[in-house]
Amino acid sequence: MPPHSSIQHFNVIRVHYTRGTKKLFMGRLALQNRKIFFEYDADFLQTGLELSPFKLPLKAGLISNEDHLFDGLFGVFNDSLPDGFGRLLLDRKLSHLGINPKELTTLDRLRYVGTHGMGALSYEPEITTLAPISHHNSLDDIANECFQFQEHDENEFVDDLLAMNGSSSGARPKILVSLDKGSNKNSFQPTNSVNHAIASSCNDWIIKFRATADPKDIGAIEYAYHLMAVSAGLEVPEAKLFRSQKCAGYFGSKRFDRIGSQLLHMHTISGLLHADHRIPSLDYETIMKTTLWLTKDIRECIKQFRYAIFNVLTHNRDDHAKNFSYLMNEHGVWRVSPAYDLTFSSGPAGEHCTTIMGEGKYPKLTHFLELAAISSIKKSEALEIIDEIKHVVSKWQDFAKQANVTKQSSSMIQNTLDRILKNL
Repeated sequence: MPPHSSIQHFNVIRVHYTRGTKKLFMGRLALQNRKIFFEYDADFLQTGLELSPFKLPLKAGLISNEDHLFDGLFGVFNDSLPDGFGRLLLDRKLSHLGINPKELTTLDRLRYVGTHGMGALSYEPEITTLAPISHHNSLDDIANECFQFQEHDENEFVDDLLAMNGSSSGARPKILVSLDKGSNKNSFQPTNSVNHAIASSCNDWIIKFRATADPKDIGAIEYAYHLMAVSAGLEVPEAKLFRSQKCAGYFGSKRFDRIGSQLLHMHTISGLLHADHRIPSLDYETIMKTTLWLTKDIRECIKQFRYAIFNVLTHNRDDHAKNFSYLMNEHGVWRVSPAYDLTFSSGPAGEHCTTIMGEGKYPKLTHFLELAAISSIKKSEALEIIDEIKHVVSKWQDFAKQANVTKQSSSMIQNTLDRILKNL
């Protein structure tokens, strides 16, 4: 590979990192002979900021990626790419424009992300092909567009949904919006600038819609889990259940990679360790050890341990590698992100995507205590956390009633939670 002065002749994009509110040139990504290279900018090296210490260490010269998990892309940049519903929308839009999505390289896809990705990274030159979107005042209308797109391949909604989706990930349809400050806890009042805020930090709320395989009250269920998580002492984003005339409501949460106009660097453990989120690839032991190494703070390990126990006791088994993230501030200090995607879910073959000390289906108290021990958490403190969460989970019906979960869903979840607590 020639020196960076020559890589402009190949497929090259520039990567920027926003440190708080200041945009810094991080370096260049290049693709040659189906292999991806990265080179840090000399000035960025002087910051001493390690944005991805395991797989993209801060050092001079060309760095090649020998891992082909993310089509050869470094995990820190793969975190910027949409997957699931977001990727489907982009591919459908490209096909409509006469572009074969299969011919796009991963660097091309990063250029479509451009400046509107999650976290603090952006990519240039940006490709902008999004049509202006209409102003929406009704979440029910947006939900209907999502349904028509999923069920009937209604391409007329692609521009709308793609523009509102930003570059968010996940299988469920979702939009990024900015809400008026006067919005009450249940209302949906987008700002007047929503049509022009697609690529800005103004889009500080994520609102989810039902996938076709989800129960109709999935929004209410996730909101009930949010209330349960708050009661269990988890750090979670601010959340609301937005009103609907057609269902129990739409779950929305405030983005935690934004603090006002400041951007925070966000890195999933999938991207950090190059762990495949599409298949079971982690154990909570790995997550706990990574947390201690990265944050060097036992308090962050305790926070992560609390997340793990909550996931197990609430049957949140879709706990794959992209559902655990870390945030880095402008001084390079890492912490565990607020917990997200907390809801009743089943993993592969009914097991957790992330095993608990090797056990994926029926983890016991002994597994929890082993996990605490390898994380340097005292047994007495671990037992206290477990008891706290058990007590909160036993009150599921209260949270379900507060969120207006249907009786059928509430009873089904109650039966499952009772079985977990009994077998613990």
